[in-house]
Amino acid sequence: MQTPLLSIGLFILAALFGAAGQFLYKSGAERTTASPLSYVANPALLGGIVCYILVMALFVAAFKRGGAMSVLYPVYATTFIWAAIIARLAFNEPIRTVNVAGMLLLVGGMCLMGMGK
Repeated sequence: MQTPLLSIGLFILAALFGAAGQFLYKSGAERTTASPLSYVANPALLGGIVCYILVMALFVAAFKRGGAMSVLYPVYATTFIWAAIIARLAFNEPIRTVNVAGMLLLVGGMCLMGMGK
């Protein structure tokens, strides 16, 4: 089964929304208190929820167009790369050599898994 480029593109977009959701969850968590209201009335946490709803909608749209899970889910794994970049930009978290090596392995694995389809 050939995986359509549109399905791959939708999964890349889902990965970006997934990373944005992680950023919003972290940002929102920093603003919470012991009060349950600080969780419910927290724009960042609500934004993170919206991002994950969009991720699921993009998954469904991509699968509707066809494609192998063994190709598409490794593409979604780029979420970890996007999250590291966002963390660097937003929170000044370091990206170390070992992190870059992991990212390269991830991309290499995606390519290898995609070759088999």
